[in-house]
Amino acid sequence: MGNREDLLAGAKRCLYEKGYTRTTARDIAAASGTSLASIGYHFRSTKALLHEALVDIMREWGDELERALGADTGMRSGSQERFEAIWERVVGSFTERRPLWATQFEVITQLDHLPEMREAFGAGLEEARYGLAEIFDSDGDPESLRVTGRLYQTLLSGLLSQWLIDPERAPTGRDLAEAIKAVAAGFDR
Repeated sequence: MGNREDLLAGAKRCLYEKGYTRTTARDIAAASGTSLASIGYHFRSTKALLHEALVDIMREWGDELERALGADTGMRSGSQERFEAIWERVVGSFTERRPLWATQFEVITQLDHLPEMREAFGAGLEEARYGLAEIFDSDGDPESLRVTGRLYQTLLSGLLSQWLIDPERAPTGRDLAEAIKAVAAGFDR
């Protein structure tokens, strides 16, 4: 690897180990085995390097989650059983990738000061909504997927925040399915 790739790899390690706000240029230089000056040469600033590293991590995680969630469950598309199984896989990713999830929440709190990250998160969010909807209901039409994708992303964000705070009492896939059934039944009254 060259210095640029070493810096990206070092920044990714630091994001996992220290988070966004606690990572310094010195941390990245040490983790990458490069000099402080190489950050400026290759990325102009530590923020720009962290931005690129985080976008890379998010893309890698998104691809990984899509593979894990999209794996054939053998269950009918749109079924409650499939819904519950997919949410259990999502919770599994929280456990496996806790540092990444925590770092993403950390960055979200900084978005007012990071317009380039807001742009990247916004673009990724729209793509994630549609991708989630397709995983849950591969037979949905585009408008249905657009609408349900927003719900799934909202559930994902809310479930993640609850899980980061208190994983033992965060909702399960079954809890989410039962809650949606209860809310939907109330609509019919």
